[in-house]
Parts: sequence; structure tokens; C-alpha cells
Amino acid sequence: MITRRKLLQSTAASGVALAAGGLAAPAIAQGAKIRIGYVTPQSGPLAAFAEADQFILDGFAGTEAGANFEVIVKDSQSNPNRAAEVAQELIVDDEIDLMLVASTPETTNPVTTTCENEEIPCISTVAPWQPWFIGQQGNPGDPASWQPFNYAYHFFWGLEDVIAVFTNMWAQLDTNKSVGGLFPNDGDGNAWGDPNVGFPPVLDAQGYTLTDPGRYQNLTDDFSAQINAFKSASVEIVTGVVIPPDFTTFWTQAKQQGFTPKAASIGKAILFPQAVEALGDTGHNLSSEVWWSPTHPFSSSLNGMSAGDLAAGFTTATGRSWTQPIGFVHALFEVAADAMGRVSDSSDPDEVSEAIAATNLNTIVGPLAWNGAGLPPFAAKNVAKTPLVGGQWRLKDGGGYDLVIVDNQTAPDVPTGGVMEPIT
Repeated sequence: MITRRKLLQSTAASGVALAAGGLAAPAIAQGAKIRIGYVTPQSGPLAAFAEADQFILDGFAGTEAGANFEVIVKDSQSNPNRAAEVAQELIVDDEIDLMLVASTPETTNPVTTTCENEEIPCISTVAPWQPWFIGQQGNPGDPASWQPFNYAYHFFWGLEDVIAVFTNMWAQLDTNKSVGGLFPNDGDGNAWGDPNVGFPPVLDAQGYTLTDPGRYQNLTDDFSAQINAFKSASVEIVTGVVIPPDFTTFWTQAKQQGFTPKAASIGKAILFPQAVEALGDTGHNLSSEVWWSPTHPFSSSLNGMSAGDLAAGFTTATGRSWTQPIGFVHALFEVAADAMGRVSDSSDPDEVSEAIAATNLNTIVGPLAWNGAGLPPFAAKNVAKTPLVGGQWRLKDGGGYDLVIVDNQTAPDVPTGGVMEPIT
């Protein structure tokens, strides 16, 4: 089968552009720019993940390396089917050379799958690697059948990391080790609750008892069944991977029904300050994984900015608090510029793919290399891991919240700012 990309490759003209920003500039058509497609959920229930997109895009365009690129942005509308549709549009209509995609398996997976089918290089992030890699396999339940990808590369942490972070935080508290799980019927929820690769086996090995009421549908408006199950099991710790509006509903109803655990460590939903602020004072001491913060000791390969500088720049430009995806979206463009700066023909998908695979780059989210470190053999080719720590949201005097890093056992280079405190 001849894909659109292979047909273009056979007829593409190329020229040599000047090096920019210390990067070797790739050979591209005279007067043309390298075309990058970028898909994120800019509307719908996952829109908070894309809040910093425009800030990052503007910053990238202002760098010397960014001058070599045209970035075409598409909104997935927080819908997997739409994500696949716009990925196809970018490939067929816009004739992109490279795809970038971010933010939850519902966005990353359909885009990555489309790119793999069309033989378009793709770099993705902001989804734990297991639901990204395993979720795209023909038979996710049969590890022997899993195959690596030829054109898809992902960087983020894995379930093993978030489980370690959460249990490290809980170990700082005096609890009965009874855990309630909130796992939706989506890519993340099914992975987190999976009896083999998710939370259950690790919690069992560490002496925790897990109450899992089963999968619920996203945008559920009544969590009474889950709350009653947790109360019956004397749950003192709640965990899960919940979209922001659903956690607001759950936590509000839990308070109304007299259920207050000692710890609530929630992925996805409370990554964002606006989601916590929507809870009023009841967001105090909620905890989550922290993938990136202003105190992370890393700098950008594009412009030399520190994590603190980038976060402050976002606040100055927008008047809003920093959010964790800022660093990872910035890093997507760092990797794109670095990889494309090492190719002779930006329209050759095999050469671009090889360049991504050979990446060894210090980025604003930490060192990135697809070298298999910390990964099982089946994921070694396509995944690069990034550091993860744990934090709690603390009410500030005068209103608002700070995210305080309270456990760094999994990434000692990232400084802590306090210790874990129980919810009261």
C-alpha cells in the first residue's frame, strides 16, 4: 500500500536552510517551512489541559528555531473520534511533516494510531505510557501480541510511578489502609483499575484494601453509589483518575453525604488550580501527582528559560496561575525542533522517525531519551520516562491555592516544600 506520505516522499524537492538557534536546520523546500500538526482538547471537559497552548505556541514562534516551522493547530473537542478526524485532516489536507499531540489517552491514542497507519512521525505526551502504548494494541489483554510502533514516540511517566508517588504520600499519614477507587470507563480509568498493570496488585502487595465500585461513565451526575460503597468499607483514602467536572461533582456530594477521607489523591482532575478553586475551602489538602512545577530544576533547550521563568512568564502574559501542562507542551516543541534539526530531509518520515528515536535532550521537563530506561522491553523503543513527585493543594492566606510538593522519593532532584497533611 502506498500511503500519501510515501507518495510525497518520492517526489519531494528539498533545499538547505540556514542553521538557527544552534540547531542544524533540516533540508526543506526552498522558501517553505516545516509543517507541524498539533492536536489538543481546546474545548470540552478536557479543555484545561490546553489552557497554555497559545502561550507556548507564541513563545515557540518567537524563537530562532521556531522560525523554521509552521504549526497548524486542531481542537479535538475532548472527543476521541474528533481527534482522529482532525489528525487525518492534518495529514491529508495540510500535508504535515510531523504530528504533535498532548493530553490524555482520549486525545493521544486516536491521533497516534492515525499517524502510525499513515506513516507520519508523531510525538505525544501528557498520558501515562501504559494506556498510551497498551491501549493502542490490537489485543490489549494479550501481552504476547503487542508490537512496537514505527513512527510514534511518547514521553511521560507510567502507572508504576504514580502508584509509587501516591503510596509514598499515604505512608506519611496514619490511616487504616482502606482505599476507595474512582475509575471511569475510559482509557485512563481502565488502565488505573486494571488488575494486572494498575493499582490493585501494588496496593494488595503493600497491605492496602481496595474498594472498587466498578467503572462509571464520564460526566456522571450522581456518585452516591461510590460514596456509599466507600463509607461501608470505612475508606480513609480515595484515589482515581477523574476528569475535572466529575471530581467537582463527587467531592461536593461526598461532603454533603458526610464522607471525608484522610487523603484524596486524584489524577487528572485536580492538576489545575481553577478546578481546586471551584471547590472553595474544601480543596485544602487534596493531593495529586506533580509532573512539572516552577521549582523543577530544569531549563528549556529552546530559549534557556528555567521552569520558574516559564511559569512566571505564563502568569505575566495571561494573569492566570501556572499549570502543569505548560512544561510538557513546551517540551513537545523542544523535541520537535531538536529532531528536525538533525534530519537532511524533513519530508522523509523514516529519517524523521530515526531522529526522534535518537533524541538525547535536556528539556524543561527533564532529560529525554528513548533509551528504554526504566521500561519493560516491549515499550523500550517508543517511550521515554519523565520524573514524577507528589503534591498537596494548600489554601493561601487571602484566598487561592498553592501546590506544595510533599514527596520526592521517586525524583530526589525535585525539592519538596512541605510534608503530607491529612484532610480534616
